Order: sequence, then C-alpha cells, then structure tokens
Amino acid sequence: MYTRILVAVDGSQTSRHAFEAALALARSTGAVLQPLYVVENTPMYFEAPGYDPSVLRNRLIEQGKELGVELAREMDAQGVKGEIVVSEAASLDDVSTAVLKAAADFNADLLVMGTHGRRGFQRLILGSVAERCVRQARLPVLLIPSAATKQADDPHADI
Repeated sequence: MYTRILVAVDGSQTSRHAFEAALALARSTGAVLQPLYVVENTPMYFEAPGYDPSVLRNRLIEQGKELGVELAREMDAQGVKGEIVVSEAASLDDVSTAVLKAAADFNADLLVMGTHGRRGFQRLILGSVAERCVRQARLPVLLIPSAATKQADDPHADI
C-alpha cells in the first residue's frame, strides 16, 4: 500500500491525467500526495543578447504556484492531504534529477508521471524525462502514457 505519492506536473494534459490518476490512488489508499512542478532553467534562454532571463524564470515559478493552487483545491475536494512543491533544474537533463531528489526528500513510495510518447527523432532530440526517471528510480514509477490521455478524452480516438 502506498502512503506517500509524488506526481510530476507541468500543466500539460498528459500531466493532468497523471495527477488525476495519482489523486485517485491517494484517495483510495489514504496516501499523502505531493505534486511537483519543476522549472527548467535551460541555458539557451540566457544566451540571447539583451534578454533578461529572470522574467521567464519568474513567470514559470508563478505558473507553478498558480497550478499548485488549482491542484490543492482538487486535493481538498477529494479529502487528500499534501501540498505542491515548486523546484528548479538547471537544464532538461536535470529535471529528472530534481524529480528523483524530490521523491527521495518526500520519502515517496510511488512516483507518478505522464509520458508524452514521443518517438523517433523527437525522442532523440528532446529525450524523455520520464524514461530517465524510470531508469534511475529506486522506487516504483507509474507512467500514464499520452495515448491513454487521448483515449480518455475520446474513446473512439485512433491510437
């Protein structure tokens, strides 16, 4: 039985479905739920001449807090305890490290993540935070694939 569940959220539909799955699991098991929003500080954002990177960083942090308020309302409505954490990562590669560190700090016994299901060239270029987490995790990881999201939104969707 799970007592502490960490769910990675980023505002996408896929992560929304991962949150909903984690919320349902936390509600049914009485687990504490910790949504985690990671702000990625990609170096390329900082290379543009005359660009102030703090504007984007501050907006992303604010977006995480806004999402946190929304998710906290849903958790309260379902009677699930927990609170959102907003974290920062220096690069895309560090997002998986931040997720796994947050899971360890929270002493989570389950990590829930959405996966966008990228294949081929997109996966090669963009990588997969979820895949890196699965490979490096020392706890069970529940992945909610984007195909499941499409099917839930439209049961007649061609998957």
